Amino acid sequence: MTAGTSQPGRLRVIIVGGGVAGLEASLALADLAPDRTDVTMITPNTEFVYRPMAVREPFAYGAAHRYALAPIVRDAGARLLPGELGRIDPIRRTIVTKGEEQIEYDALLLALGAKAVPRYPHALTIDDSRLDETLHGLIQDVEGGYVRSLAFVSSESIAWPLPLYELALMTAGRAYDTEIDLAVTVITHEPAPLAVFGAAASSAVAELLGKVGIETIASASAEVPTGREVLIRPGDRRLQVDRVIALPELRGPPLPGIPVTEGGFIPVNAHGQVPGVGPIFAAGDATDFPLKHGGIASEQADAAAEAIAASAGAQISPRPFEPVVRGMLLTDDKPLYLVARLAAGQEPSSEVSDRPSWSPPVKIAAKYLARYLDERDRDSTAHRSA
Repeated sequence: MTAGTSQPGRLRVIIVGGGVAGLEASLALADLAPDRTDVTMITPNTEFVYRPMAVREPFAYGAAHRYALAPIVRDAGARLLPGELGRIDPIRRTIVTKGEEQIEYDALLLALGAKAVPRYPHALTIDDSRLDETLHGLIQDVEGGYVRSLAFVSSESIAWPLPLYELALMTAGRAYDTEIDLAVTVITHEPAPLAVFGAAASSAVAELLGKVGIETIASASAEVPTGREVLIRPGDRRLQVDRVIALPELRGPPLPGIPVTEGGFIPVNAHGQVPGVGPIFAAGDATDFPLKHGGIASEQADAAAEAIAASAGAQISPRPFEPVVRGMLLTDDKPLYLVARLAAGQEPSSEVSDRPSWSPPVKIAAKYLARYLDERDRDSTAHRSA
């Protein structure tokens, strides 16, 4: 059995997952309790891919940024252990990897993400891990005039609809630039476009969509019986198009020994702790919070890291997770910056601007990770320019 620390007296923290939530938590613990925690990150990945920018890849804007994981983890004062989670024993406070390595922990943070699965078998499903591969041919067909109508579909189970609007706006913009007459329709279960951001932001997005000629059908349930047809309810309207593009649904990861809700998601309290299993925390898309977004994942990771740091003896009062959704809506022109503060039982407070209200002005407004990556990018640019 491997102990999760090499430094006696420190809280042994295991972070499973090397995405936004895992990296944010490791950087947060490096700031909050560097001398009180010993952190190990377990992941099969060697890279961190900045996936929100992958939506631009099919339009020849360049690939999403990729960062080697090892230097980030090292800069956070943690260790990187290649491997995958097999099972968890909350009683013995031990995890077992798929390679059968047993590792003890004092605190465990599950930052595993979620699995994307197609909702509509006959639609072209967006997969941000290979978006260029999935959509590049479609964009070429639009530019060549072979595709004259598109439907972008979001079902009620979709956890983050913003990429659908980005793709619709950028595709419409590309058609306009190449003088192609393209009909674009967005079909969404939302009461209004990007309603999660509140009335003001949603109205601004609706106005933008209308300005570029995109029809929006809201409060709709959609089925896709063929790759060229969308059945829309209520009303039983049938929309004939050349292609249908849809967002995937998400499923939580299988986790023996951990309680899950419908869909396989992990329930957590306001500090990210999983009920009934001791010092186990979760953050990011694998949790039962309905919105799945990098900024939300980082806020959950911060709340969990504060609770873990406090349990290690850091002199802080852990703050609960209070979601603020910050979204950069990419378009064919300038981005639109949207902010919503979500309070239980209340209409989201809404902000919309053509200038960011957060710094650095990036897609994932993570307290620690955004600043770290921004500094890395600046250093890399300065090195290339020298």
